[in-house]
Amino acid sequence: MTDILVTDFILILLIFVRIATAFFAAPVMGHTSLPTLVKIFLALTISYMVFLSIDKSGLKIEVSLWFLATNAVKEILSGLMIGFMLHIVFFGISFAGSLIGFDMGLSMAETFNPMGETQGNVIGELIYFAAILLFFLIDGHHYLIRGLVYSFHVIPIGKFTVTASVFQLLIKYSSLVFVIAVKIASPILVSFFLIGIAEGIIARVIPQMQVFFVTQPLKIGIGLIFLSTLIPIYVYAIKGLLKGFEDNLFTLIKAMGS
Repeated sequence: MTDILVTDFILILLIFVRIATAFFAAPVMGHTSLPTLVKIFLALTISYMVFLSIDKSGLKIEVSLWFLATNAVKEILSGLMIGFMLHIVFFGISFAGSLIGFDMGLSMAETFNPMGETQGNVIGELIYFAAILLFFLIDGHHYLIRGLVYSFHVIPIGKFTVTASVFQLLIKYSSLVFVIAVKIASPILVSFFLIGIAEGIIARVIPQMQVFFVTQPLKIGIGLIFLSTLIPIYVYAIKGLLKGFEDNLFTLIKAMGS
């Protein structure tokens, strides 16, 4: 009876390590404003539910420090990769906002991002937190929990292996940060590129006019008008990106379990 209790405890502990690591690495669950005790409580609750739902007949649990240490490292890597996948969309959205803010002339108006612990301009932070709001509206936190539960059926405890396909998928998905940023920022970037050309033409036609000092406040106003006009398009695009990355998350989990 004691052996059964010890093996069950080790199994729950390893499940908890994967889920807790994913929570701390995920973009919203890992927010510093969410107390650590709350994260641990959620991870423990989900770990117990996963423990009751998975098939434990094929698992071989050894009561040894070496088994616990090696498998804990594997579970940490699994959780980090799952949590990192959701970060890719938010990295791209934040980068797009930084590009837009730079073109609007707001690069000096920087704010601190508590999620990534980095500096970003106000437009980038505005779009970033709007994406977080959309994340909850489309039940994005359910995607994370669903992916974690699914991972235990595809990647049993201690069976995680780093393969070439996993590295290829991570590189492929990481490169999407720049693709997402350009897609979101391209309408405003193109508009400001045309405004820059118009400024150059006016500066050549009317040399006495200080064009860049005149148009700088105008750029901020035009940028805000563009942003308010593009809000429905941005909502649709960001919603599609967040939903699309659920499929990418499941693809990565399948590669990790192969």
